This record gives sequence, C-alpha cells and structure tokens, in this order.
Amino acid sequence: MRKRSYLLPLVGGVLVLTALCSACIGSYPLSLGQIVDILTGELRGTMDEKVFLSLRLPRVLMGVLSGGALGLAGGIYQTIFRNSLASPDLTGVASGASFGAAVAIVLGAGSGWQIMFGSFAMGVVSLLVVLVLVYLSGLEKMGSYILSGIIVSSLADAGLMMLKFMADPERELAAIEFWTMGSLGTVTGEKLFPQVLFVALPMVVLLCCSRQAVMLSLGTEHARSLGLAPGLWRMVFLGLSTLMIAAVVSITGVIAFVGLIAPHIAFMLYRRRNTGYFVLCTLLGSVILLIADILARSLYGGAELPLSILTVLLSVPVLIALLCGRKGGAHGSVL
Repeated sequence: MRKRSYLLPLVGGVLVLTALCSACIGSYPLSLGQIVDILTGELRGTMDEKVFLSLRLPRVLMGVLSGGALGLAGGIYQTIFRNSLASPDLTGVASGASFGAAVAIVLGAGSGWQIMFGSFAMGVVSLLVVLVLVYLSGLEKMGSYILSGIIVSSLADAGLMMLKFMADPERELAAIEFWTMGSLGTVTGEKLFPQVLFVALPMVVLLCCSRQAVMLSLGTEHARSLGLAPGLWRMVFLGLSTLMIAAVVSITGVIAFVGLIAPHIAFMLYRRRNTGYFVLCTLLGSVILLIADILARSLYGGAELPLSILTVLLSVPVLIALLCGRKGGAHGSVL
C-alpha cells in the first residue's frame, strides 16, 4: 500500500489543474493571471469578475462536487452490493429525479428552482419506494434492493416516456431531452445553495463511514459477527447516497457512467477497497466530470454538448480495457 500512497496527492493535483483549466475555458475565456487579479481584488467591478464569480467558479465547484458525489456513490454501491456493475442508477434515484424534473417542466415550472425541487423530491420518493418494496418482500438481501431499484427505474422511465409523448415539441420536449443528458451550463451561484449542502454533507459522512461499507461487503453474517447491524447500515449508505445523487441530478440533470467507471479506475490503480479507495473514487469522479465539461464547451463551436455524450465516450475505453484485462474475476473481489 505504501507504493500507492502517492496516488491520492497525484490525483488531487490533477484535479486542481483540471479545475483551473475549467475556470479558464469558455465562451468568455479567462487567463490564470486574470483569475489571480480577480481573487486579489484588482479587477473588482469588471466583467471578468462577474463572469468568474457568477458563472465560472460556481460551475467548477458544482463539477467537482457532482463528479465526486457520482464517483463516491458508485464506489459505495459496488462495495456494499459486491457487484462491479453497480452504479448510482441502481436504486432508481436517477430515473426518478429525471421523471420529477420532467413533471415540473410539463406542468409549466416557471423557474429552475421549481424544476430542481421536482427532481429532488421525486429522487427521494424513489428511494422510499425501493425501501418499501424491500420491506414488503421480507428479504433484506442485496438482490432485493437491486430488483426493487429496477422496478422503480422502469416505472420512472415509463412515466418519462409518457411525458415526452405529451410534451410540447417546441419547448417542453427539448428541455426534457436536454435535462436527461446532463449539463453544468445552467449552474450559477444562486443555484449552489442549499443544494450543495445535500451533496457535501452526505459525502463527508460516507467517507467517514467507509470502514462500515467494507465490513458490509464481507457478507451479512460476517458483518453481524463484527458487531455491525447490516440492515441499518445498508439503509444508511443507500439513504445518504440517494440524497447526494438526487441533489446532483436536481441541478445538473442525469450524467451517465461517471459513477460506474470512476470506481473501476480507482480499483485498477489502488487494488484495494478501503478509505483511500473511496477518496480516490471521489477525486477521479471529479476529474472525469470536469474533463467532460471542458470538452462539452470546446468541441462544437459556440454550442455546448450535453455532458452524458462525453462521459459515455470517455467511459468506453475504460470498459474495453476492463473487459480485456479481466482475469479470473479478480476485479470483482471486494478486498
């Protein structure tokens, strides 16, 4: 493990550099010198300061938090479910949040706050439905959570398709489609709070409780023998992860695959699941999302591409490398 102790500061440095690049790049470019002058107050009251403080800085901060939340949630899910294909979509929260946003749009939501509230509320409702289904099944096993998540996701997707069919093609349909592909383009300073608290606070708690997540991965009986209450802790991890992801989706829309590939990259680099692994999942998720956001602003002239297009494209080489390099199911092992 000492040989890999350099990974966290290295990836942290990459994240800082990526964040700086993201702060500079856009339709109104800024140089590092200008950013320094803004932070020192030498450009107070200028257009440069307004662009940086009102648009660029909130966008970078939300990119770091959103990517970190998706990466950490993916690492938590893959660990406690002992399934290398688990991702934040597993509990149906992403589909539920998308459905909530679509409902708000079709009902004529007049502000971004109303769309965010609809998305967040439906994401939380999705988790509650999953937990009720697990309770009614009488089987608090991993498979019950996965199957319940699939049921909720399917219902939410069906509702989303119905809303797309009913939506006004010129206004509502375009807004729904763009929402379901994700973007940081609408993030401003006003939108960061209080939603950012629902991302940052669960993230801190999950990182502090990473040891319990590893204990859960050993199996229900083993975890219980170590003094852990598996059912309670599983609900804690699912609840906090869902709260975090619902808050992210309510601001950015659905961003695909970050929660799937960040944990895979972290495990390939770190080779062990512990607190360092979960921190690495968080850092890598932020780096991946910021890189995708930089490309989204740079590849198509003056237009901005939806984030999920880029995150899916970035994920393909990782998944191919994982497929080609998988031997004896080693990657699927928890420890």
